Amino acid sequence: MELSQHHQTAEPFETDLDEPEHAVYILRLYITGSTPKSTRAVHNLMKMCQEHLAGLYELEVIDIYQQPELAQVEDIIAAPTLVKKRPLPVQKVLGDLSNAQRLVSGLGLPPRPVDGGSGDL
Repeated sequence: MELSQHHQTAEPFETDLDEPEHAVYILRLYITGSTPKSTRAVHNLMKMCQEHLAGLYELEVIDIYQQPELAQVEDIIAAPTLVKKRPLPVQKVLGDLSNAQRLVSGLGLPPRPVDGGSGDL
């Protein structure tokens, strides 16, 4: 009976690994205070998440001035840096995240159909 319960508990997790398009994305954005570049990165990332990952993401914004130990653990050497923790593989995207195509590609998301836009957020 216990094995069955464990199997039921692991099943959604295994499904997330097998089907990344339905997985919850765990994202961490490392910024440096409220600089213009950091503010743009937060704005651009929020917009991308709303358009591509609505209801399928968890986002943590980390100011490396306030929590330098977290940046050190993650080997962050520049900011802003976005780290996608889940689904695997872990990926990093540097900069203010204004290039939508680069951001989507860096996170391993399928591209959206072309609508005549410029590709920028």
